[in-house]
Amino acid sequence: MSKINNEQFPRTEVAGVSMPRMIIGTNWLLGWSHKSPAADAQIKSAYQRPEDFLPVFEAYLSRGVDAVMGVLQEKRFESALDYTQETLGRKLIIIDTPVLNLEDSPAARAECEAYFKWSASKGTTFCLLHHSCAEKLVNKGSESIERLDDYTRMIRDAGMLPGLSCHMPELVLYSDQRGYDVETYIQIYNPMGFLMQVEIEGVARIINHAKKPVMTIKPMAAGRCTPYVGLNFVYNTIRPCDMVTVGVSNAREALEDMEIAMAAIERRWPDLEGRASPAKQAALGN
Repeated sequence: MSKINNEQFPRTEVAGVSMPRMIIGTNWLLGWSHKSPAADAQIKSAYQRPEDFLPVFEAYLSRGVDAVMGVLQEKRFESALDYTQETLGRKLIIIDTPVLNLEDSPAARAECEAYFKWSASKGTTFCLLHHSCAEKLVNKGSESIERLDDYTRMIRDAGMLPGLSCHMPELVLYSDQRGYDVETYIQIYNPMGFLMQVEIEGVARIINHAKKPVMTIKPMAAGRCTPYVGLNFVYNTIRPCDMVTVGVSNAREALEDMEIAMAAIERRWPDLEGRASPAKQAALGN
């Protein structure tokens, strides 16, 4: 970057909570590359200790991006959050996406209730059932999400705000139709259609017509397109109330991505250096 821009990132509001329009993603810190076992291992080797995460979180916080999304059950994530908040004296807005046993039994419900209380004790603000378990409750025949009210009630009772993590776009549609007690949605959205279950235009329509703010994820299709392409596409096709979850592998990437995203929102060119190349063409600037 030619300079460090400290302009604070624009914010929106979700259920009365002030939220940055960019959310810190954690897949590229915890080892979920969506690419290969080798890539997963490389990430994990770089982020073993709580202090390894600090420069990345500190970079995001420098521009007011103070919300982070992840699976709090992952111990490295829990430890990194505790260390960052204690070291910097800053409270992060935690969006927990737990993978839980949603079996219809007293034992499973008790297990879920205990987990929600624990998550709340860690300072979680939003708790959204991970798509891998939430989608097991979907009944396409009745266009409903069965027993969802049980879990949103537990989340409320624990003192957190409920939401839904969705890979299936039907979750957003059914929840809006049925008026379930959720305050926000997570939805995959990127210009390559990566991991999206219907065409890009269909997901764009669902996001733009959702009754609650949407936290979009995977804007760069897990590294399959550049930040300039992914962030410009997403920020220019969602609403001002919606957010974009952005994962990086180091602090400099965080600073660059925030500058690209801010430029997209402000409709200007990002203040970045050109990419290096062994045969760089001056006319293109790379």
